[in-house]
Amino acid sequence: MPTSRRGVERIGHRGAPREFPENSLPSFARALDLGADAIELDVHATADGVAVVHHDTSLARARGASKRELAMMTWQEAAKRELAPRVFLPSLEQVLTLVGARATVYVELKGKGVETAAIATIRASATRCAVHSFDHLAVARAARLAPEIRRGILFDAYPVDVARSMRDASALDVWPQWELIDRALVDRVHDAGGRVIAWTVNSASAAEQLVELGVDGLCGDDVRLFAIFR
Repeated sequence: MPTSRRGVERIGHRGAPREFPENSLPSFARALDLGADAIELDVHATADGVAVVHHDTSLARARGASKRELAMMTWQEAAKRELAPRVFLPSLEQVLTLVGARATVYVELKGKGVETAAIATIRASATRCAVHSFDHLAVARAARLAPEIRRGILFDAYPVDVARSMRDASALDVWPQWELIDRALVDRVHDAGGRVIAWTVNSASAAEQLVELGVDGLCGDDVRLFAIFR
């Protein structure tokens, strides 16, 4: 994966959500314009097997809110939903087309069976991609389906045995909530041949602290906070 000159990858969390609706094409375009090395996004699968980019299981927070689950909607139905005026729910394919060769795309797998749709879309694209999830079993299934795609595991609690979790999921990237990260965790991940990507980092001081600890990537809502690491 590409890195900045100081070796720390700068990742736009759902694009640039402080300026545009998160997980939208304008948000991702803005993150790229701001110099992000990568973007991170969430995917679900529609009823007809299209990987769509959205955080929640439904569009309850969209304009003309609908409590219907994305898994129960067709792509044709979902594509009509506005996140903001004239800003529509994107498919993963649309995002990968937008990004092209400009950056890496980190795809968080959400929802039952989404890995099949996500991997099919990734394989049809030339964009650099990796997948990750809180559902470590989904990551393990992704490893069996597409061993060539890099994989990561998310943590919102301190991992008891991170090396074992990496082995069990066939993952190399470890994504801990940034407040959980200490030198011992970084060292254990590195000793296991992996990388540590911190989320969601929204202050320059936290970023500096994490870089001193040896993290490999910073995922935040405004990549301008990481400009010092270019």
